[in-house]
Amino acid sequence: MSDLPRKAVTRTAKLAALPLGFAGRATWGLGKRIGGKSAEIVARELQQRTAEQLFKVLGELKGGAMKFGQALSVFESALPEEVAGPYRAALTRLQEAAPPMPTRTVHGVLEERLGAGWRELFLEFEEKPAAAASIGQVHRAVWHDGREVAVKVQYPGAGEALLSDLAQLSRFARLLGPLIPGMDIKPLITELRDRVAEELDYGLEAAAQQAHAEEFAGDPDVVVPAVVHQSQQVLVTEWMDGLPLSEVIADGTPEQRDRAGQLLARFLFSGPARTGLLHADPHPGNFRLLPGPEGTDDTAGAWRLGVLDFGTVDRLPGGLPETIGTCLRMTLAGEAETVYGLLCAEGFVRKSVALDPDAVLEYLLPIIEPAEVEAFGFTRGWMRAQAARVADPRSPAHQLGRQLNLPPSYLLIHRVTLSTIGVLCQLGATVRLRDELEAWLPGFVSEA
Repeated sequence: MSDLPRKAVTRTAKLAALPLGFAGRATWGLGKRIGGKSAEIVARELQQRTAEQLFKVLGELKGGAMKFGQALSVFESALPEEVAGPYRAALTRLQEAAPPMPTRTVHGVLEERLGAGWRELFLEFEEKPAAAASIGQVHRAVWHDGREVAVKVQYPGAGEALLSDLAQLSRFARLLGPLIPGMDIKPLITELRDRVAEELDYGLEAAAQQAHAEEFAGDPDVVVPAVVHQSQQVLVTEWMDGLPLSEVIADGTPEQRDRAGQLLARFLFSGPARTGLLHADPHPGNFRLLPGPEGTDDTAGAWRLGVLDFGTVDRLPGGLPETIGTCLRMTLAGEAETVYGLLCAEGFVRKSVALDPDAVLEYLLPIIEPAEVEAFGFTRGWMRAQAARVADPRSPAHQLGRQLNLPPSYLLIHRVTLSTIGVLCQLGATVRLRDELEAWLPGFVSEA
């Protein structure tokens, strides 16, 4: 690949090939069955080929196409296991890697943004990228003061590519929708498009990351690298080693899984309370499991959570809305009328719609089961059961869910919460979620 494909016609052609490719493989599968292979074997081969093409196209295009793939990957826990298997590896790869930008392009961006003498800023600079993401790639380097740093370089044309991709993907939303049962893909794409401008602005990202780095400095549980330097299209931050969460998901010990899950939940709820910002891109590629500070015992409880990539944040000056905590507490207490009134007041129930409060409570209770017990074991099976309950057109949950509304101010909070739960299910972690809610979620503990 010579560069990030920028022309809309080129990118459109690649994206258009996805549904055509799905159709072609279906024909191939029929031929295989006629040739004597069992339907089960053919289906497995078909899914594997589809997953491989999905990664190849989304990974090469980067931009919005890859970002969409990353967003999907955290929801793979909701897929039936016979379907999830072939897709899991390909989608998860999007969280940690993508085809790299050519060296000459990287040098061009650095020279344009840091000046002709950009190399003098570094004692060392690794040409091979350490990671590649949706709108930029990261190089490991040593800053002129001796600090190890991560140099994030934005792909030229990333903004145009993002907008083009997301416009095209919205056309194919119906075809891609079956990947995640019970989830409307089109609003996800619309939301991603709305966040493009912020994520392209490395100044905003640097400010959000530095706010977290300062707040969590010295924290025993969470580590955020400090910002070293920022300019348009280039962001330099302190380097952070650690075990990627994707590796913990694949091969981690039960102790590592539980600790990672607990800290992920802690960061989800404590971040907005402490910084007024919600980290809004919770896929496993953005987290690391780090050893405890020097001098601490090498036990599971000493592991810390490293957090990366603050390109997408939700600004919540007062922390998470108190209505969420109050509604959750009242739901657990069985206060159907009170919960219904809160949902109506916040716009979750449109004025033109009348619902049975008891039916709404029955709809919500299975979803908030993790908050009801002292410790909850998150599993892919539980996630699939929730998705199936909402997705089945014959179920009362599906019919009621279609009548509920998601106010714009809650859209990102909702997606981040669902994504985090998806990662907890991938980890298979047992988490004391109620402890985090009591400590950090406004309204969850009664003031009376």
